[in-house]
Amino acid sequence: MTTLYLIDGSSFLYRAFHALPPLINAAGEPTGALFGVVNMLRKVMAEHKPEHLAFVFDASGPTFRDALFADYKANRPPMPEDLRMQIEPLLRIVEAIGVPILRERGVEADDVIGTLARQGRAAGMNVIISTSDKDLTQLVEPGISWLNTMSGEHLDRAGVINKFGVPPERIIDLLALMGDAVDNVPGVDKCGPKTAAKWLAQYDTLENVMAHAADIGGKIGENLRAALPRLPLNRELVTVKTDCVLPVGPADLALTAPDVDALRELYARYGFKQALAELGGAPSADTAPVAATPAPAADLPAAPSERRYELITDWADYQRWIDALSQAAAFAFDTETTSVDPQRAQLVGLSFALEPGHAAYVPVGHDYPGTPPQLPLEQVLAAIRPLLEDPARAKIAQHGKYDLNVLTRYGIQMAGLRYDTMLESYVYNSTATQHNMDALAKKYLGVDTIHYEDVAGKGAKQISFSQVGLNEACAYAAEDADITLRLHHTLWPRLQAEPGLARIFEDIEMPLAPVLARMERTGVLVDAGLLRTQSSELGHAMLRLQAEVHALAGHPFNLDSPKQLAQVLFESRGLPIKHRTPSGQPSTNEEALEELADVDELPRKILDYRSLAKLKGTYTDKLPELINPATGRVHTSFHQAVAATGRLSSSDPNLQNIPIRTPEGRRIRQAFIAPKGWLVLAADYSQIELRIMAHLSGDPGLLRAFQAGQDVHRATAAEVFGKPPDEITTNERRAAKAINFGLIYGMSAFGLGRQLGIGRGQAQDYVDLYFSRYPGVREYMEATRRKARDDGYVETVFGRRLYLPDIRAKSYGLRQGAERAAINAPMQGTAADIIKRAMIELDRWLAPQSEQIRMLLQVHDELVFEIREDCLTHYRDGISERMSAAAELAVPLVVDVGIGANWDEAH
Repeated sequence: MTTLYLIDGSSFLYRAFHALPPLINAAGEPTGALFGVVNMLRKVMAEHKPEHLAFVFDASGPTFRDALFADYKANRPPMPEDLRMQIEPLLRIVEAIGVPILRERGVEADDVIGTLARQGRAAGMNVIISTSDKDLTQLVEPGISWLNTMSGEHLDRAGVINKFGVPPERIIDLLALMGDAVDNVPGVDKCGPKTAAKWLAQYDTLENVMAHAADIGGKIGENLRAALPRLPLNRELVTVKTDCVLPVGPADLALTAPDVDALRELYARYGFKQALAELGGAPSADTAPVAATPAPAADLPAAPSERRYELITDWADYQRWIDALSQAAAFAFDTETTSVDPQRAQLVGLSFALEPGHAAYVPVGHDYPGTPPQLPLEQVLAAIRPLLEDPARAKIAQHGKYDLNVLTRYGIQMAGLRYDTMLESYVYNSTATQHNMDALAKKYLGVDTIHYEDVAGKGAKQISFSQVGLNEACAYAAEDADITLRLHHTLWPRLQAEPGLARIFEDIEMPLAPVLARMERTGVLVDAGLLRTQSSELGHAMLRLQAEVHALAGHPFNLDSPKQLAQVLFESRGLPIKHRTPSGQPSTNEEALEELADVDELPRKILDYRSLAKLKGTYTDKLPELINPATGRVHTSFHQAVAATGRLSSSDPNLQNIPIRTPEGRRIRQAFIAPKGWLVLAADYSQIELRIMAHLSGDPGLLRAFQAGQDVHRATAAEVFGKPPDEITTNERRAAKAINFGLIYGMSAFGLGRQLGIGRGQAQDYVDLYFSRYPGVREYMEATRRKARDDGYVETVFGRRLYLPDIRAKSYGLRQGAERAAINAPMQGTAADIIKRAMIELDRWLAPQSEQIRMLLQVHDELVFEIREDCLTHYRDGISERMSAAAELAVPLVVDVGIGANWDEAH
């Protein structure tokens, strides 16, 4: 049977534009969406080899739906200019490939696809609609299926029912009830897909739902009855037209021979290196792509010709793999366990890969009823231990810190963890994508991986991996090792092509992973009794604030309800609406309340209430629950590949966000204690980002202040206000401090005025005075903005890059945000690199002395240790010296060291 592919070019153009970074070619022309769509088309043609195919695109001008409803698509913003510029090049490439292009005025691409789909089915063709638009699932029937080429999701009738809860013939009714915000088709207020599907399951059709509207109770029933007059129009608007008069029919959509010369010229111009190589050409020097971001994922590596995933349950097969691994200079490795918490996870299996497409899974801990025999865990680990502990044999992992921690609990001290694909991706471009395996496989390999939920289920019905069948587990786990190896083969050459990035990876990120693993395993001691006392006190304080808010409002209401709070603030009290939510409702977020707190007492008390609630819910209630019963300690997880600038973050618990400017926040740190006979030592870089600013800008005034060991905020105040340092008032120093730090974070004169409680004009005068005294800072900031616009990225002192996709955005707001990030990122990123270098050096020194001192935590610019009281003198100065020596700047790095029985005392 002939297959007809109908590609929704309009849908994929927008998806590619928003999914890929703003790439440009050597001529400065935007190419991001172009790469995405053309590669989707090439993927379809390479994998499915269709004989009949159409690329359907929206034509300009109004359609019949605009005549039905004047506000149809009225909220849709105009097409971004960067996207509009890519349409004609896209169509030229599609035409040169030999694919028929259809653009019909007066109808949408959906209607052309609908008409051709029905015509093709009537002609006996198998029709596949390639799109990401859910509206087109209404066309699915025997012989017509829906395929999202980007995600690989392929739906027949059963698939539509499973995904949407209604059959294809009811999708129109579902959409009419839900509405479509993108096309400005207002549905029933608060009616989402689940509610709409429930109504249709009960009443079968839209007409019947409307007929029984009086039977539906509650607020949603009221909303339905209010929407009744417009539902018939909704249905007409969302119905795909299938009877368009077209100049061609399905039989006319056969592919023609590609115009190779035209393609070679187009591929060279727009930087399609892989596609050009397949044609037997190569880009010349003046047409090679330049990058606003690194080389795109559009030119995806070829997939292995076959995949062989072996399930190993026989000792001879396992020994064969051990022998092969023993001969390899490097291999990919992964563990499967019962938990995402490495301190509690039980080992279920191991997987390995030596070459792309060939991997093995060794189950050792599956325990469901009727599990086939597995190799004994102890013997499996004993055989693999020499390889894993051999530092000369390179291991490749994805998030290898987790595997390292799990194996340590089984007595294996893994060495030679040379490559981590999560970190390779993160160093290569921290902002291009998330750095989990599924996202990386999609971006850099074009592969949709098996997700954990696919084999273990979701939500309350999710099972442990130990309960997953061996065959399903093998497919999932062996793929993990295989994909890890393939990602490394793709990402490592890209890093090697950028020596500065390769150094960041090899000298900082990879050596840091085992340091963080050791800190995670050590954990930190907390006083659970003190935390419970604090929780009780916070609860009483919240009740008092609640009573005060109710008294001010004149009646009780739910302080945690944004809707009820908005009614009190904006209706009852008549306060001005400063901000709105994306749905247009008055906002009661922190920013809005801060602005209202200047004119009304109630918003300030709400902010105080929320602050206490966050402390209670996040820390004083939660921390005792996180104490590991086996160690008696709390074990946070440190994340290297989250913050774009290179900073570490932490979770379970998040120790980066404990507020220390309030007494209640500082009291939480009192619960982080040392064991008996030990003390807590906290070492904190003093004003490190300002020192980095002085180094980067080379401003003589800032350099003098730091080199002389002056109070830099007092020195700045003296310069700005033209007074001797000893005559500077507290308020003047506070203003100077706000300017110093505000400039780093891109604060405007308006923001500075708000922070200092002064007018915008006076704040601008302060900023102007500052720049007149520190002209090097202004020059650095301007130069950094220029470099960011020219290169698309900025760098830290050590060569780490932060790519800025919005630095050339047409939107002023997006562009300003990117410029602020461009100024801040070199300082924040350099500070992150410095403390990471310090941690690596300190770990080399201290790890063998764990009976005397242990590194516990890293929070922003601070390191926290626990140290035996009788060893304090020996280690205190050494910590300070090594942290100060972590970088050679034009100004000294100063480290403040504090000691106490708990973290608060030491800070």
